[in-house]
Parts: sequence; C-alpha cells; structure tokens
Amino acid sequence: MNRILVGKGEKPVYLLLKYANRHGLITGATGTGKTVSLLVLAEGFSRHGVPVFIADVKGDVAGLAMPSTSSEKIMRRVAEIGWQGYTPEANPVVFWDLFGQAGHRVRATVTELGPTLLARILELNDTQSAVLEVAFHVADSEGLLLLDLKDLRALLGYVAENRKEISQHYGLVSAQSVAAVQRALLSLEREGASVFFGEPALDLMDLMRTDLSGRGVIHVLAAHQLMQKPRLYSSFLLYLLSELFENLPEVGDADKPKLVFFFDEAHLLFDDAPPALRRRVEQVVRLIRSKGVGVYFCSQYPDDIPVDILGQLGNRIQHALRAVTPRDQQAVRAAAQTLAPNPRLDVVQVLSLLGVGEALVSTLEERGVPMPVERTLMCPPRCRIWPITSEERTAVVARSPVGAKYDRAVDRESAYERLSRRAADFMASKDSTGERPGRDGAEEGGRLGQVLWGGKRRQGLVETMAKQAARTIGSEIGRRILRGVLGGILGTTRR
Repeated sequence: MNRILVGKGEKPVYLLLKYANRHGLITGATGTGKTVSLLVLAEGFSRHGVPVFIADVKGDVAGLAMPSTSSEKIMRRVAEIGWQGYTPEANPVVFWDLFGQAGHRVRATVTELGPTLLARILELNDTQSAVLEVAFHVADSEGLLLLDLKDLRALLGYVAENRKEISQHYGLVSAQSVAAVQRALLSLEREGASVFFGEPALDLMDLMRTDLSGRGVIHVLAAHQLMQKPRLYSSFLLYLLSELFENLPEVGDADKPKLVFFFDEAHLLFDDAPPALRRRVEQVVRLIRSKGVGVYFCSQYPDDIPVDILGQLGNRIQHALRAVTPRDQQAVRAAAQTLAPNPRLDVVQVLSLLGVGEALVSTLEERGVPMPVERTLMCPPRCRIWPITSEERTAVVARSPVGAKYDRAVDRESAYERLSRRAADFMASKDSTGERPGRDGAEEGGRLGQVLWGGKRRQGLVETMAKQAARTIGSEIGRRILRGVLGGILGTTRR
C-alpha cells in the first residue's frame, strides 16, 4: 500500500503518500528522537520510489547508507509495534558537500543564484543590495555570463569604472557602495564559500533519481561545516527549493510525491530574513505542492517556523518538550495548539511526559482530514542510527552514479575572460596607432589594463570603452541571461 508505517498509538499510525506533498513538521527537544523520526520517513519514502534530499547537520543522517545492527532493544520495539517483516537494510544514498570533502561538490553559478540571495549571503544593506542588482542588470544587458566569483569581481570593477554612465540609466551608483560589495565578496571568499560558485552546476534531475530496483535515491548534504555559515546554508537550501519550484511541471494530486525535501535546523531559514523573502518562501511552500514536492521542516519548536508557513504543514510529529523555563512552557502550549485535538488526550500534559522514541503524531487521513493526535511509539529505522566511518563514506562516494559528472570543475569563457579580452583589445588597438608612451599613450593604455580593478579614470577613456563594448557585444545588447533561483518568485526577469 502507498503508506509509511510511522508507529503505533491506539492503532497503527501511517503517513499516506498521496498526502505527503501537503508538507510536514518534526519538532521536539534535543535528544528526544527527531532524527530517528526523520530516518524512518526518509527510508519509507525511498522504499516507495520517492527520492529524498536531506541536510545532515550532525553527521548521523549518513547512517541511511548502512543497515542497522539488530539488537534486543530494537527487536523489542518492533514487537511492541507489531511490525511484520522488519529487517535491517541500507538505502541508496548519494553524498554531497559544498566544500567537496564529504561528498560530491555542489555548485551553482552566480547568475543562477541571483542578486537577492547573493545579497543576503553577503549581508548587504539596502543600498549595497541595490548596487548589486544594478550590476546584474548590466551583465544581462551586455551578455556577460556570471559563473564564479572572479566573474562577479570583474563585473563590479567594470561597474565602478563606468559608474557615471551606468548611473544615468539605473540611478546613482557610488564608488563607496561598490567598494563595500567588493569587501563583502572578499570576506565571503576568505570563509571558503567561493567553492560553491562555478560549473558544473547541480542538475535538478540528478536529485530525482531512483536506483535499479526502483527505490528513490536519498541525497544527503554534509552540512556540519555549512552550519557555521547559516546565511549560506539557508540561502543554498532556498536556492534548491526555488529551482524545483520554477522548473518542475505541474502534476496535481499524484499517488506519491516526486521528491521530498527535509530542512533540518529550519529556524536558520528564517532568522534575520527580510519580510519580503519570508513571504516568497511561504508562496513557494504553498505552491510547490502542485509540483509534487513535499517539504518537511525539522526544528526544536513549532514557533521556529513563521505562522503563515506553519499553517501549510499538514503532517505533524511532535516529540517531547520539557517545560522548564517560561520559554519552554510557552512552546508547549503553542505546540499543543498546532495539533488536531483528541478528546481522550491532554496534549499539554503529555508533551512533557513523552519518552525518547515517543511522539504525538497527527497525519492527514482520507480526504485530507487531519487525524486526531495520537501518542505514538515510533518505529525504529531499518538503517543505522549513528554516524558512519570515513572509510564507509568513501566507499559510498566511490560507487556513486554522479561522481564523474560533478567531481571535476569546468571553467568556460564568462564575464572575467570577456572583460579581460576587451581591455587587451583596446590596448592592442592603441599600440597599432604607433603612439609612444606618454600621458595619452602608454600611460592611458596601462590604466585601461586596470579597468577590472577600479580606480580613477578619465572621461575620454570611459567613452572609448563604451564604444568598444558596443562593437564587441553587437546584437547581444538587451538580451537577458536566463537566471534561476528565485527568478520567478522574486520577480527576477527570466527568459
């Protein structure tokens, strides 16, 4: 049947796959069993042919790649639930890592990420964000591909050099604001985040894989280092979700999801996020259901999720909350209010009494009606529930079906090369006139060679560069580069 056994309350508790794209929430205090619940759902989806993407914050989700070791405790739990046919089993897993250390490197181009998310990663203020937006418009109008950070540095230098002319078309662009963006970019590079930008960019279809037996591949993103850069972490996950939203076709109500996304430490997605971005995330969560994608948030408290998004989450697993501090007591009351009431259950009281491996569960039943919350003894996963060794991880990565595609970087012609060649062509044309070094000859040509790095320039040089750009670009003027990542939902122009 198209359902996942979650555990047992007064009766067996299931998650129906046809309502799995109504999204979900797994919450509870540290050490109460949230990760185990996530593992049970992930391998349940995989066994039904549904691919899964998970961010592995602590390293223990990687156990999905290895079978569990039977123990007396596990078998006792299986017997209590009455689970027939339980056997330890590994899952088809592909490991990813933005830094390329614990899995295949994940990349996106600067153009795909777009100015809105990039501004958030760089922690720019409104004025600096506007300058970055102008820079992207300039790249679009002049046909300059932005693939990696050296392309963006070259573009910012070009904008600084031509800021007077650019300001006439897009509004004031100050040298101070461009310099602030350049400093933020340098800081980002020093943190090692530059490895994320480049090619080959992640192909979304590689996240939709099944193995030869028809089981959905579970994609595990190593996020223990990424967590130290919460803005990069949240922006990358939003980038993936937004790309799925923009590129997947409408499927309506299907028998099962096409992909399920798990956001661990979900509060990081919304901390310090501007209101406009929150509204767009809410829009994506609400609409991506029709694309066949389920989104599951994992966090300690339900109120870590904005209220408007919380209302979109139909399947709930609530582990214990300890009402020790006033904050905890408020969280217990708030959590109780988010669950479908059960007249036989005092939810507020039970939330503080749940043991490890127990949860209050409410899933969507037939016709999408929320099931009255059940105190549920959760199923144990078939996979390992502790981290794997580095040798085991290396073996899984070595037999991955996508390694040959992503493990080697590609650096094709883009903004950096085109702007560099443009400067070199101008210098060559000056040399061909036979001009000797001097104030208007070699000295000025030498300054042009520095066009990518900013500084003071004479107005005549700017005009010459503009004419040269027009000749080089030709019919590309006005063309807009296809840009993903929040393109449609954030109002970015797409083609």
